[in-house]
Amino acid sequence: MPVGADSEVKRSVGAKLGLWLITTIPSWLLLSSIVILVAGGATIVGLLVRRSFPMLRTDQHNDALKFAYGVIGFVYAFFVGFIVSGLWSQVATADNLVRAEVAAGVQIARDRFAFNPADQQRILNNLREYEQAARAEWPLASRGEFSADADRALKQLHTTVREIQPETDAQKTFLSTTVSNLEAMSKGRTERLSQAKTHQGIKWPLWLVVGLTSSLVVAAAVTYGVESARLHHTVVITVSGLVAVILFLVLDLSFPYLGDIATPPPPEHTGLHHPIKPGR
Repeated sequence: MPVGADSEVKRSVGAKLGLWLITTIPSWLLLSSIVILVAGGATIVGLLVRRSFPMLRTDQHNDALKFAYGVIGFVYAFFVGFIVSGLWSQVATADNLVRAEVAAGVQIARDRFAFNPADQQRILNNLREYEQAARAEWPLASRGEFSADADRALKQLHTTVREIQPETDAQKTFLSTTVSNLEAMSKGRTERLSQAKTHQGIKWPLWLVVGLTSSLVVAAAVTYGVESARLHHTVVITVSGLVAVILFLVLDLSFPYLGDIATPPPPEHTGLHHPIKPGR
């Protein structure tokens, strides 16, 4: 598929790594790997800590850690909740852009019946060509890139609409509406590509803060003194597993058009063509 000359997106190392993880590894395997890595690592560290520092099980240490853990947990919950809420709003915005783009295309397909049969068929053919090009372009578009084929298909649709010669007042009205819907569809695609291009993972300072606060939460669970080794390991695995799930969620939400939580391609919302005249 031809790709636009200026379509390649410059990404940081962290964004490239996140993009590779999301696109290469299935979500279930990625989640399982993060949970095993974080929970397993925390459990091993917990074993070493219990053997090397038995004094951590004293009441004085636990009293101090309870206060610190309460503060750490509150800050972590507030901060991570803020990030997840912001990332989810990006996914919701992406979904709205795709739906608006598709809705405009569907309306063009419906309104084409107001024109002459030849113009109707040309509009339908161009819409179908654009739909096929948009499907093929989606793997690129989800990364903020675009294909020349989709651009050409959309330009051809613009040309077809401009060449329509209305013969009645009704056709003039529908032509004006069609032009507006075509502009809305084109604008929706532009905004969608722009959003995908600018939202390529969260920036490294945020990842640094997420990693630091996550480490503090796990460290507090690891160093909490419990006489029962089994109970201590259960607490460590539970807390570290929860942190791992949150890390996966942040990673998956960082790309609004990629991953299982992301906005699906336009064909999964609805088709861009209506071959049957409304009312039949």
